[in-house]
Amino acid sequence: MTKQTILTGIIVEESTEFTLGELSRACGKPAEWILALVEEGVLEPVGEDQTHWQFRDRCLRRVRIVQRLESDLGLNLAGAALALELLEEVETLRNRIAVLER
Repeated sequence: MTKQTILTGIIVEESTEFTLGELSRACGKPAEWILALVEEGVLEPVGEDQTHWQFRDRCLRRVRIVQRLESDLGLNLAGAALALELLEEVETLRNRIAVLER
């Protein structure tokens, strides 16, 4: 008997924006969790208040990374936010090095 793995995903265009509800559904987390990410500075919505907030496509990527950091490493939200910041800094530095090596 072979074990099968089913992968699910969302294809997001670079210009996609999500409402709070859409982002919550896309990541399978309650809106309160998304609000905690906003409070922690992980996500930066555009808009005047929660009912008009829009989250850019980059936010979905950040949410997915935070989810993995929480589940795989057992980090709390503050720790996941810090780890995300460091991971993005490493990515930026690697990209700069790649440009300089060309």
